Amino acid sequence: MARRLIEAPPQAVTSPAVRIRGLRRTFGSNVVLDDLDLDIAPGEFVALLGRSGSGKSTLLRILAGLDLPQAGSTEVVGAASVAFQEPRLLPWRRVADNVGLGLRRRSRADRRARAAEVLGEVGLTDKTDAWPVTLSGGQAQRASLARALVNDPELLLLDEPFSALDALTRIEMHALVLKVWNEHRPSVLLVTHDVDEALRLADRVIVLSAGRIVHESRVTNPRPRALHDEAIAHRRIELLGHLGVAEPESSHPAQKESA
Repeated sequence: MARRLIEAPPQAVTSPAVRIRGLRRTFGSNVVLDDLDLDIAPGEFVALLGRSGSGKSTLLRILAGLDLPQAGSTEVVGAASVAFQEPRLLPWRRVADNVGLGLRRRSRADRRARAAEVLGEVGLTDKTDAWPVTLSGGQAQRASLARALVNDPELLLLDEPFSALDALTRIEMHALVLKVWNEHRPSVLLVTHDVDEALRLADRVIVLSAGRIVHESRVTNPRPRALHDEAIAHRRIELLGHLGVAEPESSHPAQKESA
């Protein structure tokens, strides 16, 4: 088993930004990842769906270097950063110092300057010297995203970072992530339980079940995407079916819109 970090070449690459082969991870007798193969292209936005225990977060943690497989290999071109479901900001550090944690080799002045720059990108210019306890849930997630972006990663790993937010804040965060992605074009792997979120954001949606890929769907509709679009609505029903969720025909967005 191996996890390799490969220095990104200066020119655009044609090989995958992420290459996973034969990945296997077990916890006791429970097989979480079962001989998994997956490629992610440079700049591709991939959403990973699956029921709890399907292996989504385990795969993300392995790509982030936070867990190790029993077998198989992963290759990641360049640096990877993670934003988790919980912002995990250190309460005894101001927001800019939280964001600059990944820049320990730089001087404090350089860390602060870079942190301020990224906080500006996520709309938190006025929160540079704030304490984390003073932030709203959406602001804390913006700070977490800024921390993940501070090293300008080639791979951005998002582990359900919007699930605890209210509906309006979640929509704002979707727009922010797409804005950041459009500007910097990292490869993105988003772990989510939300089919609509996956369809709004991703180029490709993958369904995991028992540690295996059971379905892939490419989403080519231009962004921003309307869930009542016929093609999107069809994919939604298809994805729900692969997740084992039977949705009444009358309940999907396209039919609601036309009713």
